[in-house]
Amino acid sequence: MILGKVEGVGHEWHGHVTAITVAPEYRRLHLGKNMMDLLERISDQVYHGFFVDLYVRLSNDKAIGMYERLGYSIYRRVRKYYGSAGPGNIEDEDAYDMRKALPRDVDRRSVRLNGKNIFVNANEVS
Repeated sequence: MILGKVEGVGHEWHGHVTAITVAPEYRRLHLGKNMMDLLERISDQVYHGFFVDLYVRLSNDKAIGMYERLGYSIYRRVRKYYGSAGPGNIEDEDAYDMRKALPRDVDRRSVRLNGKNIFVNANEVS
């Protein structure tokens, strides 16, 4: 299942991956890649977005690796993006904002090479 939307204005108009999940018994069949490809294609060809973005936990190495293989790069690190859910649960966790430029972004303004070194607070992102 993939849940996405388009948002932003001007050069920030983009597709956003809100959630993606594949049941364990169906993993490693390229279903995640196929869903991401579809969302990217719709963001580009239907909505004419400049990029696609998503947020991922720093601890989710498998997802980060998959997104990198799909052409996403780290745009910035968002401090405490994922909040703890109360006593006994994990502490606040940072997220990477990962992005992939779409063909409309000919100058590649939506991506950067040094994203791991750019820090913002969670209240600074929408």
